[in-house]
Amino acid sequence: MTTADQPVRAPRRDATENRAALIDAAKTCLQRDPDASIETIAAAAGLSRRAVYGHFPSRDDLVREVVTAGAARIAAAMPTSSDLQELPPAARLAAIAVTLWSEVSHVRSMARVAVRSPFAEPVAEVFAPLRAQVRDACALGITEGTMRDDVDPATLGRLVEGACIAVLDEATRSGTPDEDGRRMVVLSALGMAGIDWRTALLSEPVAAPSAKEPA
Repeated sequence: MTTADQPVRAPRRDATENRAALIDAAKTCLQRDPDASIETIAAAAGLSRRAVYGHFPSRDDLVREVVTAGAARIAAAMPTSSDLQELPPAARLAAIAVTLWSEVSHVRSMARVAVRSPFAEPVAEVFAPLRAQVRDACALGITEGTMRDDVDPATLGRLVEGACIAVLDEATRSGTPDEDGRRMVVLSALGMAGIDWRTALLSEPVAAPSAKEPA
């Protein structure tokens, strides 16, 4: 039997459990303190610092796994293209903003970690379909004359995204109540798109989707 023909041995159960414990501990520690050290995470998982490096080459690799998995969970909860296709452009952006807020408001510190370097690139890959939905909504709004047309749709989409991140930063720093944050993210996203805040309020969904527990 050649090496290629040999069956791949599954990881030992204790190694698998230790890895899962590290990931769970990292979620908890990083939510409490985005700068939590490897030692802190290892202690929370009941493991040694050395044991961490048996699973992850560096702290960044561990954090990257946590934030990428979280981004995938959030992306899966977002409205689909078919969910949005009957909505006007402003309502599309509002629905995306509200769902995003509902998914990240209970893990604000972790969400801030996820959108910052060096983790922004893998997270951006996960969110590529969502960014396309935002860009398409902006393109339609520009075409219909309901959104600002001084920039192209791709640029406007990035500006809208930046406005949402700014709300997340402020809400995390100031401890903004969930309902206020929900309203702020809609007004900021649509305001960046060139829509008056009073008009933007009319586009806010009546009820936010239920946030899922972190995976």
